[in-house]
Amino acid sequence: MRGILVLLAVIILAGLGYFFFWPQGGGEGSADGTMTGEDSGEASGEEMTTDTTSATDDDPYIWLEEVEGEEALAWVRARNEEALTDLKADPRYQDLYEASLEVYTSQERIVAGEPRDGFLYNFWQDETHVRGIWRRAPLEGYLVGAPDWDVLLDLDALAEAEDENWVWDGADCLRGSSRCLVGLSHGGSDANFVREFDLETRAFVEGGFYLDEAKQTAEWINEDTVLLATDRGEGSMTESGYPNTAAIWERGGVPEEAPLVFEGDLTDVGSFPGTYETPEGHYNVIVRARTFFEYEHYLVDADSTLTTLPAPARADLQGFHKGQVIFGLNEDWTVATSEGEETFPSGAVVSYALSDLAGGGALSAVHVVFAPEDRVAFQNAVLSGGALYVSILDNVVGRVDRATFDGTHWTLEPVALPDNGRAGIRATDDMSDKVFFAYESFLIPDSLYYAEDGAMPVQTQSLPEWFDAGGLVAEQHMATSADGEQIPYFLVRRADVPFDGSTPTLLYGYGGFQISMDPFYSGNVGRLWLARGGAYALANIRGGGEFGPAWHQAALLENRQRAFDDFIAVGEDLIARGVTSPERLGIMGGSNGGLLVGAVMVQRPDLINAVVCQVPLLDMLRYHMLLAGASWVGEYGNPDIPEEREFIAAYSPYQNLDSQADYPNTFVYTSTRDDRVHPGHARKMVARMIEQGHDVQYFERIEGGHSGGANLEQAAERVALEYIYLSRQLMD
Repeated sequence: MRGILVLLAVIILAGLGYFFFWPQGGGEGSADGTMTGEDSGEASGEEMTTDTTSATDDDPYIWLEEVEGEEALAWVRARNEEALTDLKADPRYQDLYEASLEVYTSQERIVAGEPRDGFLYNFWQDETHVRGIWRRAPLEGYLVGAPDWDVLLDLDALAEAEDENWVWDGADCLRGSSRCLVGLSHGGSDANFVREFDLETRAFVEGGFYLDEAKQTAEWINEDTVLLATDRGEGSMTESGYPNTAAIWERGGVPEEAPLVFEGDLTDVGSFPGTYETPEGHYNVIVRARTFFEYEHYLVDADSTLTTLPAPARADLQGFHKGQVIFGLNEDWTVATSEGEETFPSGAVVSYALSDLAGGGALSAVHVVFAPEDRVAFQNAVLSGGALYVSILDNVVGRVDRATFDGTHWTLEPVALPDNGRAGIRATDDMSDKVFFAYESFLIPDSLYYAEDGAMPVQTQSLPEWFDAGGLVAEQHMATSADGEQIPYFLVRRADVPFDGSTPTLLYGYGGFQISMDPFYSGNVGRLWLARGGAYALANIRGGGEFGPAWHQAALLENRQRAFDDFIAVGEDLIARGVTSPERLGIMGGSNGGLLVGAVMVQRPDLINAVVCQVPLLDMLRYHMLLAGASWVGEYGNPDIPEEREFIAAYSPYQNLDSQADYPNTFVYTSTRDDRVHPGHARKMVARMIEQGHDVQYFERIEGGHSGGANLEQAAERVALEYIYLSRQLMD
């Protein structure tokens, strides 16, 4: 199944960025006190003044919001030249770049993919295939280490032939057919083109399904019909910039004229189709996101009518299995069943019979798949053709359970994967119980495991070590936040650090959108930082999903300051333990994490000596007016509402910059082609810092989208620039 979960995840990842701004993790080189209503005019840390002019046209740097404006791009190029000339002149730059590029382009990577119809489908990039190739191999040969790869689509060749900067955006293939819907984007933006592709001819279908560039979703109903959400012109896109309608698009028809089956409100986040393939049947659904966290779910029946799937507003559809509809709950759910009224807790996973919907009455029963425990939280579920696999964090350490349903209740059994790391579901086969699992930790490289029908997983691949982990330790500590909450964090360090405050330490955080930060292996962090004497810390602050919905909701809206206070507390704890000192402590974060480090820099410049701020949100009084920003009002609040504007203005980094403050030299990165977080945030912040006389280095990728680079060389360049900057600030 592609579509609904993937697309909603993209929206949710206001960042991380989870995909690339996860802090360059993985051997494949993939990247990311209390404020209450009564004291919302104040924030912890240094006293701040609030300037709200950026919400109006009086903002002196509003011209930098014109993404492709001639004057704005001239400013960008001037800043780029300054930063690149300076940082690349460092004699260490080339070595760091080559070390990072080796990670990104190495052939020694986990070759993973999607099992389907006896094949393993894989998208691959390396130094030869910089943009990448989409390929497949018979699953049997792949499992014994002898894959016979058949290239389906070469993006480098396609980009050259069509003179386009194509970036792969996935493929949705119809079961029992050779037809796929392939997504391609310009430079890595969220908006994409959709083109029908034939697996037998290895070519795009002439006169086939085709969509021009837009933020959109297309899902197969059958070989001649697609469930479509796209830009249909005026009134069809929400204020957040996503489709507001869903339509049935027949082959040969004009997509903008396809008959509608659903229409939401323009104030919604959007309406998103999705497809679930199971041995029992093919299910098409539409999820209406009224807000970022509140959904309505509809089943699209064979005659194109809609059936509502009962669930609370804050619930995530996980899929369909043996006639059951499965939801993860992000709030308590009180529901009438034939057994009486029952309440199921937030953080639980539940199911009910699809057949119950035909009668229109109460559900016959609601079954518990997973029940949350103290600091044991559900993360996500993935269906195979034979079972439901549930990913769980137990005090921020990953595990996977296999859930089976006997018609009356669910049984959970742990999958035998290694402990004390990140354990998760890599891929499943919709039609059979074939599952790939992934495991890694801070010091143990990625490994891929395979299992069928609930058997013991067998390791099929593992990565070589990118750095010498001998003498390094990974440990978990607790910091006490301003309101007394215990905040866990991981610390990777040399076992023999002197605890005299002299260790250069990089602290990473995210703290939003219920995204969890769990242990990971990173060739880049290891080679470019740990191997050179640095320590690395990963904070599990509120706003994330490490302990379920309540952990996330504790830092929403007027309580956003808690996330910043938690991060500050971790930094203070690192200093109190003697690991590091303010002169040796740096912070890094991307997207929502860019907001985090921007706010902490403004509030506590005395705590740190380096800030790496990646594709950030920084002008929080205008964020809802820029690109996808309106979709995040449920996370941050609405600046157009006076009482919400007050608590947002209290921490918004752009408004709270102080010309008299002693900020550390700061490195800010963004992308012109990022159509999720507007580059104007970073541009304006840097312009104001320069105006106030602060030291700041700025680099904007003219292409590359929210993920940070359109190809592997660009990704390696960004990483090298960041670690040269960190070396100068914390190691020299």
